[in-house]
Amino acid sequence: MSKDSRDDHDFTLANFGVRVLFALLIVLVTYNPTHYSYVQWLLTSREAHTLGPEHAVAGVALFGGWLIVVTATLRSLGTAGLIVCAAFMATLVWWLIDAGVLRATSRTTIEWVTLACLALLLAVGMSWAFIWRRITGQYEVDEVDH
Repeated sequence: MSKDSRDDHDFTLANFGVRVLFALLIVLVTYNPTHYSYVQWLLTSREAHTLGPEHAVAGVALFGGWLIVVTATLRSLGTAGLIVCAAFMATLVWWLIDAGVLRATSRTTIEWVTLACLALLLAVGMSWAFIWRRITGQYEVDEVDH
């Protein structure tokens, strides 16, 4: 019996880890509290009147990355799934703060936690079709009009 081509690459924790790293890269290169980010570079260059084509190239590349992760997330989770996943992460953070595991004593800490949650949300979104198949045995497919 031949193996279905969609099963050739089983989804593993390592596959999810790669998606987490990609989402973290996109999120943290765009903005992070260290001020070493595209947003800070853009603002500093604007103030110094040194904006140039390198800013545009980096911006378009980042936009492409965001387009990939956001499109994949919206297609796989949908609006309701996105809301449920975001609410789960928010209540999990609330619980960790309430339990004393996480200390939200500064704006910087809250920013890092928010950025990590955003990246995790995007990684779950990019992985959801694989997770869904593992849980239910059903494939998710996009309907394409011809």
